[in-house]
Amino acid sequence: MNDASPSYRLLSGAHESPVLLHVPHASRVIPAGVRDGIVLDDAALERELDHITDAYTDLIAERAAERSAARPWRFVNRLSRLVIDPERFPDEREEMLAVGMGAVYTRTTHREALRGVAHDGQPLVDRYFHPYAAAMTAAVRDRLEAVGRAVIVDVHSYPSEPLPYELHGDGPRPPVCLGTDPFHTPAGLLAAAEDAFAGFGGTGVDSPFGGAYVPLEYYGHDARVTALMIEIRRDVYMSEPGGAAGPGVRVVADALARLVDVLTTV
Repeated sequence: MNDASPSYRLLSGAHESPVLLHVPHASRVIPAGVRDGIVLDDAALERELDHITDAYTDLIAERAAERSAARPWRFVNRLSRLVIDPERFPDEREEMLAVGMGAVYTRTTHREALRGVAHDGQPLVDRYFHPYAAAMTAAVRDRLEAVGRAVIVDVHSYPSEPLPYELHGDGPRPPVCLGTDPFHTPAGLLAAAEDAFAGFGGTGVDSPFGGAYVPLEYYGHDARVTALMIEIRRDVYMSEPGGAAGPGVRVVADALARLVDVLTTV
């Protein structure tokens, strides 16, 4: 993609589907102008991308969409989260600022310098974060107007061993972690996900990662928008870090498709 292209892609689903699969962290793409502001050499940057990228989650979402009775909508980040992280709060509400990982990261997964101390992240927020957020908000609004509700399912992965940047890395690391929001994740949504992923040898809730993404326009007050984060432990479906995908991709995609089917019909 060139730097003038949108940093996201909305892939159409069935008109009757309320489900929006959100894939924010699958890409390794960093535009040249953004690369100039990263202090890592090329080899170190590739290692960091191995650790920080939710590899193949876009493929998992694609295959789940293909297997679903009513194709869900997909909103996919086309750029690395090292450009901007669209799921962070863009202000002091973001707890990951404590480790240099707000909307624009200044530190790596190993808490080393990613950008210089004088780096101004605001141009990246203006260029990438705000347009992404506006487009995601529009995608949710479209589902609300079409079917009266929107179900955002975040598709993520996480390493089997904790990395130094993790604020809550000392908790359980189940094969499937389900991230919830106290307002936007009703009990039925969580139960449906626990059932869909029951065959993975255990699901956990909000450990090692918690929360669920909802655009700020709807966050905390519009119950028509529900949300859940799916975090797949990477050894379930790939070689770590940054290695090849395995047969687990199909198994995870099948489970996600089962969840999508339930969420479309309830």
